[in-house]
Amino acid sequence: MAEEVRAPLAGNIWQVLVELGAQVEEDDELVIIEALKMENPVYAPRGGTVKDIKVKKGDKVAEDDVLLVIE
Repeated sequence: MAEEVRAPLAGNIWQVLVELGAQVEEDDELVIIEALKMENPVYAPRGGTVKDIKVKKGDKVAEDDVLLVIE
């Protein structure tokens, strides 16, 4: 079952740490969002395979935007 990983806060995508098809474990860092001059890592809620990446470096995101999908 696919699970959407959402932005916990608004900001800019500073770095995407995974690639499409990558295997991830629960609590792996997936994306880093820059907000208020601070780096805020987004962690995998569970293990699985990265099926879709919706953002790239430099994108602006709002709170609750979908960043990627893990299956």
